[in-house]
Amino acid sequence: MLHPLHTPFFAVFRTEVLLYSKRVAPYVMALLCGGNALLWWGWGPATGRGLATNSEAFISGVLPVFSFMTPPLFTAVIMADSVIRDFRAEIDSLIFSKPVGRATYLLGKFFGSFFVLSCGLAAFVITLFVLQWFSRRGVVQQEVKFVPYVKHFLVFVVISHLVLAAIYFAAGTLTRNAKLVYALGVCFYPVYISYQIFFVKGLPLRWQRTLDPLLMTWAKKSGDVHTLSAEAFNNLVITYDAELIINRTIMLLIAAGILTLVYRRFIIGERPQKIHFSFLNLSTAGERISFEPDNWLEQDHELPRAPVALPDVTTVSRGVRASFRKLAAALAIEFRLLLSERSLVVIIPFAVLLATMEVIFWNVRPDGSYSAAYVTNITGNSLLFMIGISIFYIGEALQRDRDLRIEPLLWSQPIPNFVLLFSKFLATLLVVCALLISVGLIGVLAQTLKGNGPVELTIYLRVYFWIVLPNAIFLTATATFLKVLLRDRYLTYIAAIGIGGGLFYLYGQGYNGWLYNPLLFRLWEYKDLEGDNLSRIAQHRVYVLLIAHVLLALTHLLYQRRSTGTTKL
Repeated sequence: MLHPLHTPFFAVFRTEVLLYSKRVAPYVMALLCGGNALLWWGWGPATGRGLATNSEAFISGVLPVFSFMTPPLFTAVIMADSVIRDFRAEIDSLIFSKPVGRATYLLGKFFGSFFVLSCGLAAFVITLFVLQWFSRRGVVQQEVKFVPYVKHFLVFVVISHLVLAAIYFAAGTLTRNAKLVYALGVCFYPVYISYQIFFVKGLPLRWQRTLDPLLMTWAKKSGDVHTLSAEAFNNLVITYDAELIINRTIMLLIAAGILTLVYRRFIIGERPQKIHFSFLNLSTAGERISFEPDNWLEQDHELPRAPVALPDVTTVSRGVRASFRKLAAALAIEFRLLLSERSLVVIIPFAVLLATMEVIFWNVRPDGSYSAAYVTNITGNSLLFMIGISIFYIGEALQRDRDLRIEPLLWSQPIPNFVLLFSKFLATLLVVCALLISVGLIGVLAQTLKGNGPVELTIYLRVYFWIVLPNAIFLTATATFLKVLLRDRYLTYIAAIGIGGGLFYLYGQGYNGWLYNPLLFRLWEYKDLEGDNLSRIAQHRVYVLLIAHVLLALTHLLYQRRSTGTTKL
């Protein structure tokens, strides 16, 4: 009898897990889930109210809410290209030349990816479990528990995301289009909210709990912090009733049905494509570059097929005008590559949604002007995404050429260093500005539709000019400097996150002086842009832009371009 660990299914399963273990995305997902648990434990609704954070009611109440927040996006990222990867890497014929059937291959791929996803999401309950041995003012805890964490995680999170994983896996496997899966991940939120409001809400409560795929309605039944006393809440024993069992059974049957459909519709074979995968295993545009004698750059179907001529970037001519022509050509290439990043399909819409969610779904209290309140709100909410996009995309842009092993080829061309560096800097800055413009337009649209007029565009422009745009320039320049200084993208990410986290911690402790707070975090209000404080803010903005200029100059100075035997301009 064949040992279970030596079967073809386990071979496919193990290979999938090993592939994901070498990527950063699962670890980032686990880190974010653990941080989310830390916030729920120390700063959640139980803090200061006598509610035990390790009681069954708290665990079962928080898991459905957690399941709705970011895990749907994580599910899309992990499940999107499990099968696509093999076909684009052109190893599908090798795989199916082995004694591996379609069912074995598909199930091994699906459950291998889903196992990685479950381990990442489990960081949430693992963090809550570990925090039982720690204490904090306002946090109440009972005796140490273990079983409720495992039981409720499997029922409230794993089964819910099993169906989502099956949907995303089916979309990616049958269409061979990872972008479609990422778009589905972003669309989950409006679809789920609309489903709850327009279909489930009007049904009897029993049907609401039975038909809620994330069990958020059922969780209210077991542990509502607003209707139970602290003692009753802490002693509440959670039992699974018929409604929940039927709900979970339906979810399992739906997942099995989707996987059966994938098996029946799966076709072996696809037009050959060549692909490499980058840091987050999301982006492909930068890797789809082939250098031919007549072409400097040629992309696959996701980019225009027209080649970009080499002389546009490398024509040997001197002078300011010629240098700027080279910069413009390189910038066009870098910007097209960044726009073709598959990760943008997820990150930009998700960032816009979170940055504008507060002004869309909640009432905005005006401080003299609705427009000032709206733009101040969205500016503060988009700050974190500005930092993340500038750090990660400049890191990928500067690392792309080295990963593709075309750096010596680029260095052998008569291209000035500032063209190679500043084209990537400006392209990343344009992506950040595209995010900010989208957020601003959504803010204006939300204000108009909610009838909070008048919409004063000059207020939006004033905030963007004095606050947002200088911050974007400074963040992108700083990220570029760190990457060139440290030369390793992972070290750059760690250093940037460490520096940013340390500064924001100091700001939270009251150490937020103007000289070491370049983003003016919590140091400005809109009225400061109209009164006597405007001159002070203007001086600070000049100070920040000067720092950005110095950082870019140091970046150019520290940029290592090894000698290739040609004269470097």
